[in-house]
Amino acid sequence: MNIDDTIAAIATPKGEGGIGIVRVSGPLALPIASELFRPSRKVQTEQLPTHSLTHGYIVDRSTSEEIIDEVLLGIMRAPQTYTTEDIVEFNCHGGVVTLSAVLDLVVKAGARTAEPGEFTKRAFLNGRLDLAQAEAVAELISSKTDLSRKIAIKALEGRLSERVNMMSDRIASLLAEIEASIDFPEEDLDFMKIETQLTNIREIKTDLVELLESATEGRIIKDGINVAILGKPNVGKSSLFNVLVNTARAIVTDIPGTTRDTIDELINIDGIPINLVDTAGIRHTDDPVEKEGVQRSRDVVNKAEFLLVMFDASESLNDDDIQLLQIANSHPAILILNKIDLNNVSKPEDLINHCPDRKVVQTAIIQEKGVEQLKTTIHEELLGKDFTLGESSIISNVRHQDALRHARTAIDNVIESLENDMPPDLVSVDLRIGLDALGDIVGKTTTEDILDRIFSQFCVGK
Repeated sequence: MNIDDTIAAIATPKGEGGIGIVRVSGPLALPIASELFRPSRKVQTEQLPTHSLTHGYIVDRSTSEEIIDEVLLGIMRAPQTYTTEDIVEFNCHGGVVTLSAVLDLVVKAGARTAEPGEFTKRAFLNGRLDLAQAEAVAELISSKTDLSRKIAIKALEGRLSERVNMMSDRIASLLAEIEASIDFPEEDLDFMKIETQLTNIREIKTDLVELLESATEGRIIKDGINVAILGKPNVGKSSLFNVLVNTARAIVTDIPGTTRDTIDELINIDGIPINLVDTAGIRHTDDPVEKEGVQRSRDVVNKAEFLLVMFDASESLNDDDIQLLQIANSHPAILILNKIDLNNVSKPEDLINHCPDRKVVQTAIIQEKGVEQLKTTIHEELLGKDFTLGESSIISNVRHQDALRHARTAIDNVIESLENDMPPDLVSVDLRIGLDALGDIVGKTTTEDILDRIFSQFCVGK
């Protein structure tokens, strides 16, 4: 990729809107603005101050200065810009035809169409962002909930990079110490004792493990989780689905077996994106249509990452319920004892006797009783009771998680080598492997093909 030329792209989503932006970055950005922009007041475009907006018109000088659009021109002069290059932005009226016409003029004036993520890639290559911060830009754009947005903002601010760099610095210091002992064995130098080396490397491992342990929560917050509602027919599954979705998506009747197929909807429970699936009632049946629905429900169970398993408090547990409890025992799940407003024939302890490791929430879904407690329990079960975002860094990127795993493996090898008094050159090799793995996260040791793969996932214009 040539980063010395000038790139341009439509930076706003396709379709009609109040505003559409054509972004231009590179050495020709200001000359292109001078050629295409006609200010509505008497001022030379090249004399406009940086980080300013000026009203005017985009004109096509090849057709007797035909006015293409009325715009606001944004001028941002290097190096205090997103890419550290000169940037201009034409704030146009939103619409495919208008924006395409402006972009065509910009390309004719000397720019080329930007590749996906190329603006952010230039910000990385020019040193304004490290790779973890650059990836946070894409994660911020694709955030599904406010909680995932907050995690992306922290990474964009450099919180994760700061923590990774601190670990890298400690490994680099230890590596320098060990390599000095290899290079100058006869010198009368005061090298670090092995016990001190072990203490330092164990502290580094503690930081690594703590960061890695946040990956489960980070993945759930970023990507969401598949949650299925299970239960016998007419237990209240569709009513619960409608309450959580906050709309009447599922048909609710008093006739058992009304739901014959699965219905899914993306919802947000306290910052967790959840793909919620309502299923057909699971019970023994000879009805061929209902039997197909039951089979589909079982297929959903195999794909779901978490289950909400419902039971009817007004009825005694039967064989179908026992089968559901067996399913709940083998999957992460919450047990829901519904219809507690009726005769309480079944009690929470009846469920706990079969599933002692599962939490039970009592509800009367029709009256929306117990729904808030259920939401709280879902949040606690998925993220932990004591989960708070606070100021800590959370890993939500699979690539970062893999790099941390490689670093931890290398650090484990270092600890084993030091404990067994292995030659220092073996320790040095593993330290360098760990250092390179951490460098992958912030882009210090990342190869060009990995960079291309990362930035190709960005939208054009960012």
